[in-house]
Amino acid sequence: MTITSADYVETIRAAIDRVGTTQGDLVARAADLFTATLQAGGVIQAFGCGHSEALAMEIAGRAGGLVPTNKIALRDIVLYGGEPASVLADPQLERTPRVAHRLYELAPIKPDDAFVIASNSGVNGAVVEMAQLVKQRGHALVAITSLEHSARVESRHESGLKLTDLADVVLDNGAPYGDAALSYGDGAVGGVSSITAALLAQQIVTEVVARLLALGETPPVYLSDNVPGGREHNKQLEERYAGRIRRTA
Repeated sequence: MTITSADYVETIRAAIDRVGTTQGDLVARAADLFTATLQAGGVIQAFGCGHSEALAMEIAGRAGGLVPTNKIALRDIVLYGGEPASVLADPQLERTPRVAHRLYELAPIKPDDAFVIASNSGVNGAVVEMAQLVKQRGHALVAITSLEHSARVESRHESGLKLTDLADVVLDNGAPYGDAALSYGDGAVGGVSSITAALLAQQIVTEVVARLLALGETPPVYLSDNVPGGREHNKQLEERYAGRIRRTA
């Protein structure tokens, strides 16, 4: 069997079209939650482990994105919690529920904040525990996951719950079981979830900005640091959320 990059382009284009046209109502619901969060002075907290961290990067701190956003990542226990860097070498870290509590404690979270959590499987311990903690603390929660993959695997959390069981809004990233789209023999290549999750993130942000504009408000949106005046524009907006958002390398 032969596979080519052109096959991947065709497959990913179909996935983008499917996600972009089937998730509109749910994207709108997510945008409603996040717009209310920003109007209340809250921040959108984004979390994902492994490659799902790409979703958090897409939400927090990029050109064309919303300023009142914050990324939570596993390495925060090293950057802010004093843990040795060696803990990040543990491949089981994202399956450890207790790490979610440490991440939540270390993050600059306020009661009015909302969360978006990405996980292709939606079953690992840290993700499910974080989702439980988020809901216990009264935050709105949007999940981005693969419904196909999640439905075919068991939860790795002691509760038996999955991310899909806990979120207020669940967005399907359209990725197949195993994430990779092109099969060859016993393997598969061509990941889907990072691309479609980024699409969903940008759809949500666009809808939030549209809502703020309709309300007569000026959306707090980043310019690129690499255009004239961009850094000054961004610094001025970031000062409104001093101590609420973190921007690390």
